[in-house]
Amino acid sequence: MQKLLLLGAEAIAQGAIDGGMSGVYAYPGTPSTEITEYVQHNKLAGERKIHSQWSANEKTAMESSLGMSYAGKRTMVCMKHVGLNVAADVFINAAITGVNGGMLVTVADDPSMHSSQNEQDSRFYAKFAMIPVLEPADQQEAYDMAYYGFQLSEQFNVPVMIRITTRIAHSRAAVAQKPLQPENKISLPTDLKQFILLPAIARRRYKGLLSSQESFEISSEESKYNKYIDGADKSMGIIACGIAYNYLMENYPDGNLPYPVIKLSQYPMPRKMVNKLAKETKSLLILEEGYPIIEEMLKGYLEKENVKGRLDGTLPRDGELNATLVAKALGFNVPEVGTVPAIVANRPPAMCAGCGHIDAYNALNEALAVYGKGRVFADIGCYTLGALEPYEAINSCVDMGASITMAKGAADAGLVPAVAVIGDSTFTHSGMTGLLDAIQEGTPITVMISDNFTTAMTGGQCSHAYGKIEDICKGLGVNPDHIRVFTPLKKNHDEMVKIMKEELEYNGVSVIIPRRECIQTMGRKKREDAAAN
Repeated sequence: MQKLLLLGAEAIAQGAIDGGMSGVYAYPGTPSTEITEYVQHNKLAGERKIHSQWSANEKTAMESSLGMSYAGKRTMVCMKHVGLNVAADVFINAAITGVNGGMLVTVADDPSMHSSQNEQDSRFYAKFAMIPVLEPADQQEAYDMAYYGFQLSEQFNVPVMIRITTRIAHSRAAVAQKPLQPENKISLPTDLKQFILLPAIARRRYKGLLSSQESFEISSEESKYNKYIDGADKSMGIIACGIAYNYLMENYPDGNLPYPVIKLSQYPMPRKMVNKLAKETKSLLILEEGYPIIEEMLKGYLEKENVKGRLDGTLPRDGELNATLVAKALGFNVPEVGTVPAIVANRPPAMCAGCGHIDAYNALNEALAVYGKGRVFADIGCYTLGALEPYEAINSCVDMGASITMAKGAADAGLVPAVAVIGDSTFTHSGMTGLLDAIQEGTPITVMISDNFTTAMTGGQCSHAYGKIEDICKGLGVNPDHIRVFTPLKKNHDEMVKIMKEELEYNGVSVIIPRRECIQTMGRKKREDAAAN
């Protein structure tokens, strides 16, 4: 294959294109900007119609990327390190939902703050989210890791982070290309509830993420990007992470390293490899760009049997602690807890009788029947309960505002029509920027803003959207002819279905607004008025 002279950022972009990427989502931020710009100007990317337009912020970018992954396509989201703070909500939760198509989260850190507010190290976020990380040592590895990262993501069904730093992003080298991979076809998740983070589903997904940690570590032990290089002088061992390995080798131009070295470029840390190095040498030198993550881990690292807690199973890894669990850990004889009597068993949550969301979902299910299931992206609010029987009306609930952007990403992937369901308060919290992205690109999505005049789920606080939704949508650029308002009541069912069908067929951004006051706040107001009189 031919060689290209590329910046590290450009190498990642080319590797992702050649690896079968269907879309890149990003908000510009040095030193990550060139990744998306390269895709925007790449001839092959244009021919393949790879999505590459900018998003309103890093959060909307990552949510749209997750939406494209939901639809089965390979996708990448890019940002600088501080941008990951903006996207942290969906980033952490995406590790729990998992992915469908391969998803890369490429983050460019900026040690020495060349153009940034801080030096934060994105590996901390990945460790917190418990997902694999690839950290290239040079431009060729940057290309190779983007190409390989999709496979790794689809192998474990989780997002994979590619972490680079300024020197990798903005230095140039020759890069050999690999064979061009076809793009994935649209394919919905086999479990249409995978992306709905209601507590019962989230707990199950989280247990799955925990159970995958050992597989992630085995993958790191076997990775071609992690190497154990033996050396004759055992007075010291060296662990060199990412580009730090290049800095090490610059001191040994003949390539003859006297010390044993671990070149570390895939995380989690390959524990067996590190144990081997620690046993064979008298001291360790840790070379890593950014924070002393590996150093901190190893300074407090002891043999496993001498440290007990959640990692060794003495305490459960998930869930809350309680006095009984602590007593067991202390070695006390504690009788096993019996089955909870049926009279105190948990009851699943349900929408209130007479709630307007119920009538809106019944109409939406009928309007969508001809298209099949798997097209509705919801958000955080009472309406999330539409995932449950008998409605089973939604297919995602990831974080505040993600409904619109995930629907956009799915539509970008070719899943049309795609529907977003969001509440009035959540819309003004985090939905407007996603709607702006869709308007900017004319994405064919239908957004249902369920307006119950309040922030109902948290107790009926005032909603910033009250009385403003149509004006906000018009101001953002939605065609007024495609802003439709109705009252969600059983007697209006046929009218609602008709309106929904019309907007589902519209090739652009449409907004439908079921509007009826929350029955809980309405009842509370009546009681307060009665008490006042």
